Amino acid sequence: MAAAIFFALPWLPGNAMDLVRLQQTVMQRSGSEGAERVQQLQRQIPQWQALPEKEKLMRVNDFFNRLLQFESDAALWKQADFWATPGETLGLGAGDCEDFTIIKYFTLKMLGIPVQRLRLTYVRARIGGPLSNITQAHMVLTYYATPDAQPLVLDNLLNEIRPATRRPDLEPVFSFNSDGVWAGGGSTPASPVERLSRWTGLLERMQQEGSL
Repeated sequence: MAAAIFFALPWLPGNAMDLVRLQQTVMQRSGSEGAERVQQLQRQIPQWQALPEKEKLMRVNDFFNRLLQFESDAALWKQADFWATPGETLGLGAGDCEDFTIIKYFTLKMLGIPVQRLRLTYVRARIGGPLSNITQAHMVLTYYATPDAQPLVLDNLLNEIRPATRRPDLEPVFSFNSDGVWAGGGSTPASPVERLSRWTGLLERMQQEGSL
């Protein structure tokens, strides 16, 4: 899945989610059920903080896969493609694959995993079995223990974290993190400017709600 970086993404100041402020924001926007989901995350953070990195990956992946329901952007936001902030996702208790990936990424960052080891990765996911030629767009979070390591894949559709070599159903298209964007599988983003704008907008909304 590794490839060369081809442009840098903007980053806004801030090191971690302010969960107290985030809970207040979610309470105002989404009510007590959303605020309770923030509290559940808040209770877990101290328990996860001292764990080894791979254990953090497992705990965070399992936590959000159980806490959140999958829903399409069309159902949640009446848009074809919308990147929700952690607060927006926790408030609704639901999101699509991108929203699961975003909230896992920022939670693991808050737990001290360097962003250089984490990438939000767009893939073509094969559906319908190993012989199927049908694919659909999907996003997962990948973790690189070292720059040249085989990445581990955190997926909202699968609780087990597997190395990329054990996910033949996924074909990487491109990946990104707070440092930049990488081509993958010989492809590049179709509209990097649009995605750059969406990432910037996400970070700005995160600052406003307290999740960055």
